[in-house]
Amino acid sequence: MIYISKIEHIALIIDGNGRWAKKFHRPRTYGHRVGIQNIWPTILAIKKQNIKYASFYCFSTENWNRPDKEVEFLINFPVDFFNRKKQEEYLKNDIKVVWVGRRDRMPTETKKIIEEVEEKTKNCSSLIFNLCIDYGSFDEIQNAIKKIMDDCENKLLNKNDFEIKDLFKYLYTEGTPPIDLLIRTGGEQRLSNFMLLQASYAELYFTKKYWPEFREHDLLVAIDNYISRERRYGEIKNGK
Repeated sequence: MIYISKIEHIALIIDGNGRWAKKFHRPRTYGHRVGIQNIWPTILAIKKQNIKYASFYCFSTENWNRPDKEVEFLINFPVDFFNRKKQEEYLKNDIKVVWVGRRDRMPTETKKIIEEVEEKTKNCSSLIFNLCIDYGSFDEIQNAIKKIMDDCENKLLNKNDFEIKDLFKYLYTEGTPPIDLLIRTGGEQRLSNFMLLQASYAELYFTKKYWPEFREHDLLVAIDNYISRERRYGEIKNGK
């Protein structure tokens, strides 16, 4: 089924991998492994809906505080996720990969492989896949403020002319439109420091399904729910 959804940017907080694994008495890393395998089919399902931007929250700035073994798995998964064969799949499907987040703390091989697939897919345009790794909104805003201060000091920016819309130009997601629909799996109902500015007027959809259980049908249910809502942006429409 193809929806006329008017969604330009969809974002997913892919939560619940560890709890899903626990149900089967397996280690948390097993849940992450299965969850990572679920990203690609979900990307294709999103592309099928003619949605232009998809952001996946895969590893947050706070996730460094998790057990060492779990962190090691999460910061290294892109090496296999973007192997040569899979890079060809991104090219074949005209999907552009963009790394959203800090780049200074990732292992050398992880950094190399993500930047490699970024370069290879830079001219793809059917779907922009924002891979959010070592990403946190507080960190992003702090980084943006530092850049703004530098530009003001270097007289590249006049602080008296600065408007809130200018702030978005300094974010990791520069050029990406605001989020229309944000989906969080795993049952929790919070943003967890994810794209706080970009999600200011996003419609939020929470599902109790753990990320490894999330399928195309669940995506369509979320989109259908989005379509049924009236987005007001603070206005009163039709006298209501």
